[in-house]
Amino acid sequence: MHSETLTTRHQPIDTIALQASIERAAGALRARQNTDGHWRFELEADATIPAEYILLEHYLDRIDPALEARIGIYLREIQGDHGGWPLFHAGKFDLSASVKAYFALKCLGDSPDAPHMARARAAILAAGGAERTNVFTRIQLALFGEVPWRAIPTMPVEIMLLPEWFFFHLSKISYWSRTVIVPLLVLMAKRPRAINPHGIHIRELFTRPPETIRDYIRGPYRSYWGHAFKALDLVLKRVEPLFPRETRTRAIGQAVSFVTERLNGEDGLGAIYPAMANSVMMFAALGTEPAHPDAALAWLSVRKLIVDDGERAYVQPCVSPIWDTALAGVAMAEAQTGCELGRAPVEAASDWLVKRQILDVKGDWAVRRPDVAPGGWAFQYANDHYPDVDDTAVVGMLLARNGDPAHDESIARARDWIVGMQSSDGGWGAFEPENTHSYLNHIPFADHGALLDPPTADVTGRCVGFLAQIGMPADHEVMRRAIAYLKREQETDGSWFGRWGTNYIYGTWSVLNALNAAGIPPDDPAVSRAADWLIAVQREDGGWGEDEESYADAPHGRYVESTPSQTAWAILALMAAGRAEHDSVRRGIAWLSATQKPDGEWDELPYTAVGFPRVFYLKYHGYRLFFPLLALSRYRNVMRSNQRRVDWGI
Repeated sequence: MHSETLTTRHQPIDTIALQASIERAAGALRARQNTDGHWRFELEADATIPAEYILLEHYLDRIDPALEARIGIYLREIQGDHGGWPLFHAGKFDLSASVKAYFALKCLGDSPDAPHMARARAAILAAGGAERTNVFTRIQLALFGEVPWRAIPTMPVEIMLLPEWFFFHLSKISYWSRTVIVPLLVLMAKRPRAINPHGIHIRELFTRPPETIRDYIRGPYRSYWGHAFKALDLVLKRVEPLFPRETRTRAIGQAVSFVTERLNGEDGLGAIYPAMANSVMMFAALGTEPAHPDAALAWLSVRKLIVDDGERAYVQPCVSPIWDTALAGVAMAEAQTGCELGRAPVEAASDWLVKRQILDVKGDWAVRRPDVAPGGWAFQYANDHYPDVDDTAVVGMLLARNGDPAHDESIARARDWIVGMQSSDGGWGAFEPENTHSYLNHIPFADHGALLDPPTADVTGRCVGFLAQIGMPADHEVMRRAIAYLKREQETDGSWFGRWGTNYIYGTWSVLNALNAAGIPPDDPAVSRAADWLIAVQREDGGWGEDEESYADAPHGRYVESTPSQTAWAILALMAAGRAEHDSVRRGIAWLSATQKPDGEWDELPYTAVGFPRVFYLKYHGYRLFFPLLALSRYRNVMRSNQRRVDWGI
């Protein structure tokens, strides 16, 4: 252990204390590694998914009273002071989440007159009532007979038969939209009714009798596209009953074939809860026996998302073992540099990841890139039709850093796949290239505004970091176009938007690491402006935090408290920007050290990630562990080096 001090602009950092902090954090993370080498942490969303699961059990009459009681405890715990349910910790009231949570609790037997239910009902009615919920909530209500089917935008199952050149085609929307919508098309064609064995209804949440409401589908429409699609919806509502029965039967068959081809074993359709749950209801609507292999597999995949500690339970939107393992592995690799922590954790993680590379399935991405060979990794344990560019880049960086020649072929396959997935504007989306048909975000069905998977700065940054780390020069055509894209995407205040993490701190970290890896110098205007912005938004206590409301109208990079993960991102970004010796970095390191618990971990209640901005937010339970470890370890390593520079792409 080194005993010298690492001097910054003001007071020095005690390297003995810093090393002890790193070793505690690494030990805590190592203790959570599974025996086969991988990590998996809980992935938590809001009340929506556990509430939907309870409703699913009542839809099917497969009620597990003990489990539902434990989910009820969770739902009551996360109810907000405003009476309803938020989309993230300490967030504001959300109408759709609140209606689902109220409905679920009423299914559990909670009396509408109970204080928590009365508060929720008052908040819901004050916000316009259940008639003003989003499309997916109204579909759930239609399945239970709470609203008429005309409350739902028309999406004929015949969509399955449209040619690829048509203005709407499944290949033109994101993977998550596709896997959620296809089984829904069958449900909307069949219009089944939930079994609902206890006869639970929520008419008290409507400001008017649901059958009398005529304006379920209304604006505001964000452009002329919105008005055009609203008019089209009115036409479809009139003509859909006239569609030939034979055509409908063929379209339903196409939808079922799509689902069964992508059932994905126990990991489920698309490996995401909404698609899985819809597939379960689709099989039930078609009269498929629960014991049928496809129906049984779909139900099992849903059940595997339950987190149950015996006292309280909730349901995850999906699981994130590839992402968790790659990021935890990167943090452990940084921590083990120059000390005696050992290489075994990183080697075990790398070996586990290599076995899960997708090499023999051309997924939906191949519609746009038929000549590109597969070579990516999924986000979940298995999701072969939908590998993730972001995960693939981080796994590639970890494997390259680990330096095992046995992994060279895996790295090369990942490189070729990522290069092939670059979009024409120079950026990368998360799952598919050229998913940029922005007019589709204006169809009435897409009131969440998250139908597409366009290129983003954070994913592009990871790809640039990976390609630079394995030796692709900045003047290579792929890199030149990507760097130009990143510079175009910079915000006027110097930050970058974070699509998959919260928010501008995350995006700025993602890009600054990439630009550094590509050899863009610290005095480049884009780099210096970003670093100046990060310094300007540092909090008084030395940490950083950012509100999920920055996806709406909250200030960029600011929050009421500092968080371990966002503080770590800011520190990592500043070091990548050549500011390792700046006092802001020292203060950030001091904050991380001071807030670390004796067991080596950190607490983090706020959510610091996002599924869909303004709609669906995420809490990765591992972020509070591996990102602070990465920041502390990198700070130690950079300050020990003569050049004071970061050598890695993440």
